[in-house]
Amino acid sequence: MVLQETYTLTNGIKVPKLGLGTWQIPEGEQTYNAVMWALQNGYRHIDTALAYGNEASVGRAIKDSGIPREEIFVTTKLPAEHKGYKVAYECFEKSLTLLGLDYIDLYLIHAPWPWDKIGSDWTEGNMESWKAFEEIYDSGKAKAIGISNFEPKHIQPLLNGCKHVPMVNQISFHIGNRQEEIVDFCRPLNIKIMAYSPLATGRIIDNKVIVAMAEKYSVTAAQICIRYCLQKDTIVIPKSTKEERIISNAEVDFEISKDDMNKLDQI
Repeated sequence: MVLQETYTLTNGIKVPKLGLGTWQIPEGEQTYNAVMWALQNGYRHIDTALAYGNEASVGRAIKDSGIPREEIFVTTKLPAEHKGYKVAYECFEKSLTLLGLDYIDLYLIHAPWPWDKIGSDWTEGNMESWKAFEEIYDSGKAKAIGISNFEPKHIQPLLNGCKHVPMVNQISFHIGNRQEEIVDFCRPLNIKIMAYSPLATGRIIDNKVIVAMAEKYSVTAAQICIRYCLQKDTIVIPKSTKEERIISNAEVDFEISKDDMNKLDQI
């Protein structure tokens, strides 16, 4: 069963292959319910971020679930607009407090640049942030550390001066957007790809090829999209606020044939 399957990061930490994404779910009842439903239905990986503004609800649901902390893998992120050593520590501590946790399983730099300055060069700030990340990791307060939305040109400066190579790169990854340059750069470095927006925020589930393939396998288009990402060897974090879809998104214990994967690659 996919919900019980894990990948092993370079440092030996196991991360569930499938998790719940919480991007664009507001703080409060919606986030709390989504996380609670996911945990009640077997999910053991929850992805959030300080920038999402919903960490407190994520933490409350984790606590109220009654599931032992060590069985739940929690990913959160340093906001994209905060670059530097001191602020990375401050934001990490804020996330710990909001989540009500003693440690984070995976801590990521949310993006290589602030969202309102996409494309600008923040190499120095990222390198300073990474120094703090390495210290946080060495302290045991983060079990793994990584990056998000980083391209090779953003990763290489970190590699040039780092003590620990990033363990994960979380990127937008879905049928029709495989970001092969990033994937090919990360693979030999054993930087695991985590796929967010595996359904392209819903834009691809009406694609004729995907719909026809879903009928062929007697599954939903969303399940085809999620399964595709799993067969591309990524960690996948589909988002939903509806219990039936949270359950359905995890019912992906089927295999897409090599020929059909090739067809999906052509989209």
